[in-house]
Formats: sequence, structure tokens, C-alpha cells
Amino acid sequence: MGKAQSLALLTSGQMPERYLRNSGTIGVSGQAKLLNARVVIIGAGGLGGMIVELLARMGVGFLRVVDGDTFAPHNLNRQLLAKENNLGREKAAEAVKRVGKINSDVEVEAVNEMLGADNAEELLTGMDLVVDALDNIYDRLLLQETAAKIGIPLVHAAIAGFTGQVSTIFPGDPGLKVLFKNPGGDGKGIEVQLGNPAGTPAIAAAFQVQEVVKVLTGTGEPLRNKVLYFDTEYNNFHIINFS
Repeated sequence: MGKAQSLALLTSGQMPERYLRNSGTIGVSGQAKLLNARVVIIGAGGLGGMIVELLARMGVGFLRVVDGDTFAPHNLNRQLLAKENNLGREKAAEAVKRVGKINSDVEVEAVNEMLGADNAEELLTGMDLVVDALDNIYDRLLLQETAAKIGIPLVHAAIAGFTGQVSTIFPGDPGLKVLFKNPGGDGKGIEVQLGNPAGTPAIAAAFQVQEVVKVLTGTGEPLRNKVLYFDTEYNNFHIINFS
């Protein structure tokens, strides 16, 4: 079965079997919205690889995966798309291969480039939502600025050690300008010191995927004008309001 057949079933009020476990959460209409949605993921590493995997399994119909990097041995501890037999290969291209094995309803476009001021608008144009899977504060601020200009929501996450944060930012929201008031230096976060154990990006990415699903389907309450902060070393979860 392909995307057209799945959409035909959904239009007739039937849930395709592969999405049956989504039905109690988002329903037939929500699944149709996901299959018709276009999402761009900026970064295909620890966060991005897991995000691509989960959005493909949920049935988001079009994914654009942007990353100009290749896999290295130090990625193997946490990056879902990294394998011993694909070291040195392009992360974005490997994401396409992975999705092809998961869900034929999902179209994937690989962009083997890093986000920059010269390509940011082009990468986000035509998308319904952008997911931040970056590791640099300045790039994240550029991403928010571009998303606001294009007029689409941004789902953000950052991780370090046992900790992470997640927030959903709509055009006009302060968002990352509140979280990163004085980035300084090279824009790298505290993860440079604390590292990235396997579980942390998986947790943050799972929250990001839930935010994507909520925004695209109109379900629940997104983390808008607030940030979810977690520290799994001491089992602390907090929601902090920006106002």
C-alpha cells in the first residue's frame, strides 16, 4: 500500500491497518492530516535520527532531512541512523534509506547541506513545520528567525548529559531569544562538557515528535511560550513558562 491508497481509505473513514494504534490518539482525521503534512528536520544526528524514525512510523507524509555531515565512530553511542557499516556515509542519505524500510507512505528528501543564512529560507519554504535537531545556538536562532519569516512553527530541543529541554515556537513568539539570551563563544552548548549518553536524545526527540503530532493534528496543548526541562539523573521534570 502507498500514500494514495492510505489517503483513500482515510477519506472513506477507514484507518489503514499500519496506523491502527494511532487511531485512539489522533483518529482518522488526524492521520489524514499527518499524511498530508510536510515537515523539515534540520539535523540527522542524535535528535534528528530518532525524529525521522518516529515521524515516519507515525505517517507524516513528507520529510525533508537536512544535514551536511557524515557518520563517524563517535556517533554510534546515540545516533539511531549510525551503524558500523555506514560510517563515512552522508547522514541525510542514510535517513532516506531508513525510511524506505519503514513506511512506503512517506516521501523523504535528503539535503546534504548544513543550515546557513544562504539556504535557510529555501530549506523551509513549502513546509508546514520545522524541527530543530541542531547542536549550535547561533544556527538555532537563525532557524527560529527563518521559521517566523516563512510563517511556520518550530519544535526545538537541546540536550546535554542527562538533561534536555523542549519547546514549540510559533511565528511571533519570543522562543529561543528567551532561552539563549547571551550565547557567547562558538555557540556550542554545555553538551560539549557533559556529553550525550544514548537515552537523552531519545527522550528529547520523543517529546519533539509528540509536539509535531499535536501541532499538525490540532490535538492537545503544545509547549508554546514554555519549555519542558528534564534531568533524568535526579528524575526531575519541570515546565517553565516564559511569562
